[in-house]
Amino acid sequence: MEPRTQRDPSDPLIGRLLDRRYRIESRIASGGMASVYEAHDERLDRVIALKIMHPGMGDDGDFAARFVREARHAARLSHPNVVGVFDQGEEHGTVYLAMEYVPGHTLRDVIRKEAPMDPRKALALLEPVLAALRAAHQAHLIHRDIKPENVLIAPDGRVKVADFGLAKAISADTQHTATGGVLIGTVSYLAPELVIDGRADARADVYAAGVVLYELLTGRKPHEGESPIQVAYKHVHEDIPAPSLTVPGIPAYVDALVARATARDRGLRPADAGVLLHQAHRVRQALDEGILDDPDLVADLSPTSGVVREIEDAPTHEHADGSGQVAAAAVAGAGPRENTAKDPLEQAGTGASEHTSMIEAGALRPPGDNAGPRQSGHQPAPEKSPQRRRRGALYLVIAALLALALGLGAWWFGFARYTSAPGVLSLTAAQAEKKIEGAGLDYAEGDPAYSETVEKGMVLSSDPAAGDRVLDGGTVTVTLSLGPERYAVPKVAGSTEDEAQKAIQDANLDFGRSIEKFSEKVPAGEVIRSDPKAGTSLKPGTTVDIELSKGPKPIKVVDWTGKSADDAEKALSDLDLKVERTESFSDSVDEGKVISQDPSSGELFKGDTVNLEVSKGPELVDVPRVRGMGEKAAIKRLKAAGFEVEVKQHQNYVGLHFVLTQSPGSGKAAKGSTVTITIV
Repeated sequence: MEPRTQRDPSDPLIGRLLDRRYRIESRIASGGMASVYEAHDERLDRVIALKIMHPGMGDDGDFAARFVREARHAARLSHPNVVGVFDQGEEHGTVYLAMEYVPGHTLRDVIRKEAPMDPRKALALLEPVLAALRAAHQAHLIHRDIKPENVLIAPDGRVKVADFGLAKAISADTQHTATGGVLIGTVSYLAPELVIDGRADARADVYAAGVVLYELLTGRKPHEGESPIQVAYKHVHEDIPAPSLTVPGIPAYVDALVARATARDRGLRPADAGVLLHQAHRVRQALDEGILDDPDLVADLSPTSGVVREIEDAPTHEHADGSGQVAAAAVAGAGPRENTAKDPLEQAGTGASEHTSMIEAGALRPPGDNAGPRQSGHQPAPEKSPQRRRRGALYLVIAALLALALGLGAWWFGFARYTSAPGVLSLTAAQAEKKIEGAGLDYAEGDPAYSETVEKGMVLSSDPAAGDRVLDGGTVTVTLSLGPERYAVPKVAGSTEDEAQKAIQDANLDFGRSIEKFSEKVPAGEVIRSDPKAGTSLKPGTTVDIELSKGPKPIKVVDWTGKSADDAEKALSDLDLKVERTESFSDSVDEGKVISQDPSSGELFKGDTVNLEVSKGPELVDVPRVRGMGEKAAIKRLKAAGFEVEVKQHQNYVGLHFVLTQSPGSGKAAKGSTVTITIV
């Protein structure tokens, strides 16, 4: 894809809220099959990359179902060097894929600016790509479209591979053979077997990675031509040249690594990206150690040793016109067929940045190959003798008979034994079986698959597909729909955060975030509930959040000492605290106010107790009657009753020391208060 970060007001998708969740902000890149947009996930409040297939592709129900299946496989591929897939969906024919947003640039940008580059740096950039492919191959997933445009480099240097599984989803409805159908890929990185028969395995990714390494080392593609067909032809019939031919000084063992990865015979390539990554590590170690020549390493990596050389020396069985396997297959497959490619040569070829292209596989004839006989000039031929003329006539008859036999053989083996597979999509199993057996073929059922568009029990796909050739009496295997794939949210209340996360992921759902909340009933660290709630049926990969208990909510304690006890009790009760109230006499605190509080500060929790000591005011006691008593006796009696005594002399004092009056004279008074006596 070609970078295009500016906003395009004319794009009808800009500003659209897709699937009531993804707000499309701006277009990042545009390619032959899809466009990539920067979008905002309104539900999870994050920036994502949204890959949207071009209009019309979502109208095909089979394609949509296949796209869902391949996107699901890619989503389960979790690796630090793989662009994460978050979600996939379809809305009114718009098929989309929500992916991790990786700011930065692509490997194509690096090649433009820095290639040719030092082999160590080239391998440092390639190794994360191989690590991602190794994880994919171990998961039985093939990328099918490895190229610099699909390798993203973040500002912090992280390398991530994008678009796993999409090439398969796009191309699965065609029979990838040289005799018919459409070949989809980026021609500069197509393995020869993809050009010839379209059959891809992990070694096709290995080939593409080898081509990328060549481009990093040299700054150019290994094969160029005036059209995509010419480039594809060269991949079939010409070896990738040694990088050192373009950039002298590259060690021979680096050349050998490129040659091994890009061997035209896929049997000579590393079995998968894991093997190639191991070989790349060996080469990088030799480079780090400054080794300029290592014959043993070259011998280990070279594809042209021992039995390999015997294979390469074997005849190629090319036709006289030089077209080899591809032309032969094209002739064998000649005949009317529908061309499903809207733009067969869309922007592919020798440019600096290529799109995934569609090419008629049968069209891959050698450049300049004409159907008629070659004309070699007008020089007169020597006159032949009668014996030689008779021998020539005999040869001509034999050649005609051989041609007739070959033609009959081709007719029998290529057409006469075959019939067309019937269309059975969206039929019930019984209807499909009846139709297939009515066409003289055997009915079989493969593993069922989920579908968002085909009802449960109906035929989702068939192999061979409708209209494809199949041997008389052969078998058509149908895939029945399981209906929409849905999973119930597991019950996670009462479990720990880790247990809840595992349960959600085991249910094929995505764990979102933990929202901490106070709870009076659920202990701290345990799950309160999930959102959506347990039992809700969701699409695979839907995000599920949880509420995680922080325990009871703490209550800040206020000191009510010296304040109204009634106000204190009401305020504390409103905070769901218990109040224990005791009363005491106090000479310093007014009646009804708080003398003391326990605790008087800090934090408590709902149901905890606060003790309040409330004043009853001063204690009242009877005032003893002491009038007429002697001074000393009166003082002693009053003090015994708990009073303080003040002595005053009457104005007519004569020194008798008898109590004439007292104040207060009777009744009750506060204990500890003062009683005044007057003596004469």
